[in-house]
Amino acid sequence: MPGCRCRKARAGRSDRRKGKAMDFGLNEEQRMIVDTTRAFVETELYPHEQEVERTGVLREDLRQELQAKAIAAGLYAANMPAEVGGAGLDTLTWLLYEKELGKANYALHWTTVCRPSNILMACEGDQRDRYLLPAVRGERHDCQAMTEPGAGSDLRGMRSFAREDGGDFVLNGTKHFISHADVADFAIVWVATGEEDTPRGRKKLITAFLVDKGTPGFTVRDGYRNVSHRGYNNMILEFDECRLPKSQILGEVHKGFEVAGQWLGATRLQVASTSLGRAERALGLALAYAAERKQFGQLIGKFQGISFKLADMAMELKAAELLTREAAWKYDQGTVTEADMSMAKLKATEVLAHIADEAIQIHGGMGLMDELPLERIWRDARVERIWEGTSEIQRHIISRELLRALGA
Repeated sequence: MPGCRCRKARAGRSDRRKGKAMDFGLNEEQRMIVDTTRAFVETELYPHEQEVERTGVLREDLRQELQAKAIAAGLYAANMPAEVGGAGLDTLTWLLYEKELGKANYALHWTTVCRPSNILMACEGDQRDRYLLPAVRGERHDCQAMTEPGAGSDLRGMRSFAREDGGDFVLNGTKHFISHADVADFAIVWVATGEEDTPRGRKKLITAFLVDKGTPGFTVRDGYRNVSHRGYNNMILEFDECRLPKSQILGEVHKGFEVAGQWLGATRLQVASTSLGRAERALGLALAYAAERKQFGQLIGKFQGISFKLADMAMELKAAELLTREAAWKYDQGTVTEADMSMAKLKATEVLAHIADEAIQIHGGMGLMDELPLERIWRDARVERIWEGTSEIQRHIISRELLRALGA
């Protein structure tokens, strides 16, 4: 790998902080990060894609090998602040890095070039040494456990509950669709711990807990078979009288949403950026094929039916990228809104679906064969409009903000 590292960007990041005009031209540090990440993805991850896609398994020995290479390349935990051993990237630079990683099979880039959850920054005291710092070093892995059967996007509707008992909390309930839980050493689990009266009726109070695998009453079992992100498994987490001391609370009792609001705000931008990476890869394959494939005596890219598709794909991709970069810039300025992030996530995920579909159409039947990554990109694109808030939820957030400005 080149000598450049994500961590070298710390020195230049202050130039993109508050008070600077919005400028999306990449500086030297950003170009270095993009080049380093792209080289790692193409050299270390692409060669293993077919194995993971065809077997549905990321071998543990391969996972450990690639993780060691990612750490050596300075790419591991690049989303985390410098003071805990991360790269300390500003949001825009971090998303440029995410875009390059997003081009590869999801299990390969997410499980080997780990980005620990930023919510671990809420760890205090002994929690930092047990959870935060080992996660940044690659010694431990986390997973987020929010979603429940029957609740979906309605987090206040979760049924998992923790009751206080003798100074401890006892957890009961089930979580599903929990990504990364098969390789995680601990889970960040969100459960109801009480209720409060609001103008719209009683609502549940939510608390986040750090729960180690092996804790009595905590079981992880296989989840559902799905078409997206082969090798990156979803699991079911069950809690049956799982007793935890108060020291396992992340943040404060009943303040789970406040903790999430402080540390998880940019996850929609992360989804947007990885989606942009896959869309860019699909467009690149479509362009290359249109420039070499001949039909009826000429390149298919010369046919208006193909050339117009390419033009629309490129335009939509640029629009999605500009929305995402603007939201990233505003995030660091402290001016980003929920609608900004929702627009970026919504546009990027829907553009990915459109470009993946059109790229296959341009390739014809060959686009659906697993010799090419297009069918994988097409399959994987579907879940992006569901997790981290469905497209419908994003539209609700955007319209709500528009109407609030008018007092509605």
